[in-house]
Amino acid sequence: MIDFRPKKLDVYIVRKFITTFFIALLLIIGIVIIFDISEKIDDFVNKEAPLKAIIFDYYLNFVPYFMNMFSPLFVFITVIFFTSKMAADSEIIAILSCGISFHRMMVPYLFSATLIAGLSLCLNLFVIPDANLKRLEFENQYIKTRFKSVGRNVHYQISPGEFVYAESFSSWNKTAYKFTLERIEDNKLVSKLSAETAFFDEKTGKWVLKKYFIRDYNADLTDNIRSGKQLDTTLALTVNDFYMTEKTVETLDYQKLNELIETQRMRGDANVKFALIEKHTRFALPFSAFILTIMGVSLSSKKRRGGIGWNIGIGIALAFTYILFLRFSQMFVHTGVLPPGIALWVPNILYAVITAFLYKIAPK
Repeated sequence: MIDFRPKKLDVYIVRKFITTFFIALLLIIGIVIIFDISEKIDDFVNKEAPLKAIIFDYYLNFVPYFMNMFSPLFVFITVIFFTSKMAADSEIIAILSCGISFHRMMVPYLFSATLIAGLSLCLNLFVIPDANLKRLEFENQYIKTRFKSVGRNVHYQISPGEFVYAESFSSWNKTAYKFTLERIEDNKLVSKLSAETAFFDEKTGKWVLKKYFIRDYNADLTDNIRSGKQLDTTLALTVNDFYMTEKTVETLDYQKLNELIETQRMRGDANVKFALIEKHTRFALPFSAFILTIMGVSLSSKKRRGGIGWNIGIGIALAFTYILFLRFSQMFVHTGVLPPGIALWVPNILYAVITAFLYKIAPK
């Protein structure tokens, strides 16, 4: 039976793990920021971005986003680096020779992985959405244009039995053209409202319909027709619904993300896949810390002739393939091959199987 009582060895490994992780993190982030500044310096100058906004609105919110995105890479390289160093210095041999099993030696590693996974999960759920909102607002103002509209021929179910159609939407004047609202009850069309234009008035929160035409259908197959020059009405639709992109979901906290998923499912909006991908990624990514930690120890705990370079090379290659596979798994959702709840966990499942094999053959 494994003794889980804290030992000096646990403190030693946890300190090495966490210290190396954050040092690697700071070094890589510093390098990335330097390259990012060199790439975007022309945009900053041309659009006269204030230095305060560049630092606090962009880069301060860029760091947690980048840190979390590549946390699997940092975890894996950290484990590979300091464990290979311990193996090269014969520390692993000394630990096992003292009667401490390989399984017991994994306890401080898994404890450290739990801390990092918890940090990543907290960032995903509470910090990064708000940081992304500020970062994307800065990018839209000083780096690229505003969110693009959803385009032409927009179809939405805004509430049960209420369907909206717009031939096009202009982001310049916040106006939908060739606007139609249909109400359906018991699979029968009961009302149809058509308008040349529909403008959203932010002061009143209402849609202003120009040159509208309403037809109400009765059970006796007769209909009532009304028309006019202008009609102010309230709809379960806002101008922001026309600006939804795959980046929008990155700015929503967990509760708002779930609300968006429910709304988009009710509307039959195909963009719900972006929200579902974001939701499952927020949980799948932190979980990878456990898998890559165990894999890293299994690969690097053996003393190799020639030093730690080979282990670091393998570690970087495997970490990059994991991140690439995690991104590639999103294509399974876009193509309809797998639902998001399965597709985003496929990399973790596959690497968990590989990790189990490597752990089994690791020298103990």
